Amino acid sequence: MNKEVIIYHNPKCSKSRQALEIIKSKNIEPTIILYLIKKLSKNEIKNLLSKLGLTIRDILRTGEDEYKNNNLKNENLSDDKLIEFLVKFPKLLQRPIVVKNSKAVIGRPPENILNLL
Repeated sequence: MNKEVIIYHNPKCSKSRQALEIIKSKNIEPTIILYLIKKLSKNEIKNLLSKLGLTIRDILRTGEDEYKNNNLKNENLSDDKLIEFLVKFPKLLQRPIVVKNSKAVIGRPPENILNLL
């Protein structure tokens, strides 16, 4: 029995597309969350961090203009403040993130998700 697999997906991202292809190659039909369209809530982000076993800084894309323009590298910013920025600017989220049960991984490289499936 396949447990439900969820992918936080950006169809414009090649790594995200590759991860989705890997999932489907295992005959798994994942729930696809287009997080750029339906923004994540603070609670959803905290839940993802818990499943990933990472901090908010670990899942921020530091090369994005929103990261640089809002000086998010500032170490004095609290985790809650950084999560608020991620809610406001969802493209800051590392992608793809794949969730299965109580575990999650970032699909960079996409092969990272194989251990989860």
